[in-house]
Amino acid sequence: MNEELTLRGRVITASGVRADAVVTVRGERIVAVRDFAEWTAPPEHSPPEFAGTVLPGLVDIHNHGGLGHRFDTTDAAEALAAAEFHHSQGSTSVIASIVTTAPAEMLRQTATLRELAARGTIAGIHAEGPFLSEGRCGAHDPAYLRDPDPALIEQLLNAADGYLRVMTLAPERPGFDSAATLLTEHGVIVAAGHTDAGFTDFRAALAPAGHATLVTHLANGMPPLHHRSPGPVAAALLAAAQQHAFLELIGDGVHVDPGFAALVFATAPGRVALVTDAMQAAGMPDGRYRLGPREVVVTNGVARVHSGSIAGGTATLLHCLRWAVRECAVPLPDAIAAATTIPAAALRLPDVGDLRPGMYADALVLDDDLNLRRVLRRGRWLP
Repeated sequence: MNEELTLRGRVITASGVRADAVVTVRGERIVAVRDFAEWTAPPEHSPPEFAGTVLPGLVDIHNHGGLGHRFDTTDAAEALAAAEFHHSQGSTSVIASIVTTAPAEMLRQTATLRELAARGTIAGIHAEGPFLSEGRCGAHDPAYLRDPDPALIEQLLNAADGYLRVMTLAPERPGFDSAATLLTEHGVIVAAGHTDAGFTDFRAALAPAGHATLVTHLANGMPPLHHRSPGPVAAALLAAAQQHAFLELIGDGVHVDPGFAALVFATAPGRVALVTDAMQAAGMPDGRYRLGPREVVVTNGVARVHSGSIAGGTATLLHCLRWAVRECAVPLPDAIAAATTIPAAALRLPDVGDLRPGMYADALVLDDDLNLRRVLRRGRWLP
């Protein structure tokens, strides 16, 4: 029988806040969450000490790497190191994102990540490209962009062997509808992004009329919101407010202004998923790095390609959560949901994102200032 582990603290979950509760873990799973007053210690154990604020392990559904390591690689050890860095920083579930490059290379990268997904090291694979808009490609290399190709999608699906969780496409590219149908039939979440589409076309691509149920990093890689040309930002906000789509929001303090983020949270409650869009430089000093085939220069913590476009983020998801609370005035439970239950729901990730019996024992312990004390992943304390 697996030994039990108990964790006591102020527990914040999707169902509310418990001022003093105990999470009981057996093996990799949570077996109970009880108020301390209702919990009885086994005879052979003393009651656990109050540890601090306890919340579910964070779920980052858009992440390209960190600590000098990349997910867009064919080196499994490098991808493993990137995942372990983010685990140690509180993101116990990470979707590994690859970017636009030569199709053969994307297939090799997908096959490499598949092995990590099969072991549970990563929560799945995100293909960001190559079916994106040239005009809104951001840090993606325009030389490799193309219209949606069912044959290439089939190859990616085969290489992923069931672990391709999400693909980002520009709705205006010819072939989007057939590609979205194919992905949906294989259980892959369709994300709309890196787009130059107008309001009407973008809204038509989103559920319920279309297949897309996720918007990739809202407001980045798309035309800005304007009152006479509302564009994809307004379409995305409307779809999310109507409970038809989830919105990624990069909460690093660089990609969007706090006022815009506050607007998004107010407009689409329960539909905002904080993401990092982290790349190789996350957790690293300023310098030169890579994202896909392109060189990235990081200055004052901001990553850019030579064209000036922002090239992913350098923050952790816990940083994004704190930013939402401190800079955007998002209530703490809502910010926690945006980094846990909501991204898990957006990608239909089972058993993560909350603290409930039967779920994976993934949890963070924070101090009163939301600084990280400890990380529990799959029932084990990380070093």
